[in-house]
Parts: sequence; C-alpha cells; structure tokens
Amino acid sequence: MITRADFAAIASWIPEGARVLDLGCGDGSLLAYLGETRGVSGYGIENDERAILRCIENGVNVLQVNLESGMAEIADQSFDIVILSQTLQAMKRTEAVVADMLRVGREAIVTFPNFGYWKHRTQIALGGRMPVSDDLPYQWYNTPNIHLFTIADFEAFCAARHYQVLNRSVFTGGVEQKLLPNLLGTLALYRFTNAANAIRSGGTA
Repeated sequence: MITRADFAAIASWIPEGARVLDLGCGDGSLLAYLGETRGVSGYGIENDERAILRCIENGVNVLQVNLESGMAEIADQSFDIVILSQTLQAMKRTEAVVADMLRVGREAIVTFPNFGYWKHRTQIALGGRMPVSDDLPYQWYNTPNIHLFTIADFEAFCAARHYQVLNRSVFTGGVEQKLLPNLLGTLALYRFTNAANAIRSGGTA
C-alpha cells in the first residue's frame, strides 16, 4: 500500500464508505489508497489516455473527461467528497471548476504547491528567476502551472466566496508545518464546503 503524508491526511478527512470523485486522478493511486484505507467507492476523472490505462491497471473506475469543459453530465450532489489533488494551479477556469466541485459533491478537497514557501521567495528575490523545486519541478517555459498562488491567496479566495474551510494541513517533505505555514510549507491541503452544502449536511456555514 502506498503511504504518503498527503494521502493519509486526505484519508483522515473522509468518512468510511464515502462516495468520492477524484478529478485529474492521474494513475488513480489516491483513489486506490482511499479504497484500501477508507472503503470508499467512486470514480476518477482523467483526460490523459496513458493515465487512464494506468487507472484501469490499478483497478480504479475512471471516466475520460476534460475538466475545463465542465462536469455538466454529473448530477448535483452525486458524491460526498470531490478531490482535486495538485491540479488546481493548472486550471484555466479556476472559479468554475471549484464551484462545480461543490455542485456535484457536498465537500471539496484541494491540494496545491504553496508559492509562498520561503525558498521560492528567495529564488525570486535573490536569484531573480522563477523557482524550481520538488513541488514546482518545471521551468517557466514548460510548466503546466498557469496560476501560481500562496496559502494566503487561497484563503482569501475562499473567504470572498463564503466557502467554509473545514480542515487544513500543510506539509514540507512529508512533515506537517503548523508554524508559519505560508512561509514554511510547500504543499497545502484544504477541505471546504459552501453554505448550501453545510445546511444540507446539518451544519452551519
């Protein structure tokens, strides 16, 4: 079984037997892990044909869908949790994708590289060049990342849309960073919902 700090944190937020949709699921390893550890059911969504073949090899149910085109074919509230792992920064239609996540699912989980990490800031300030790291491994000219943002940026994004943050974890090298996460963290994980979904779940926003 694959053991990763971010996978384990996501699993801890998901109820046993939940119905999960994993967007941009890659080879399906996260969904397979959640199936093994939390008994979840659901689907992965992926557009890359090679990744889809790996999902099938890993025993993961997968649909070929381009996320930028939306998820109109998926009914409202079809899933308990919708996950977008390390893909949000590559989306052109960021607001629409997040809104769609909270339409088809009661809660959303996103993970993303934190551009505010101190080494990234240092590379720009002292070297005058775009940062390259384990979490941002591409050069400026071949990166799929089109929206680089920080933990503070994402929290402002949620606040402006009245999204309720339910959980947050920030990691560096697999170690959780609770002190100054926007400065010391490389990978951020958020679980959140909106007011309508919180009411449906019996909570308050």
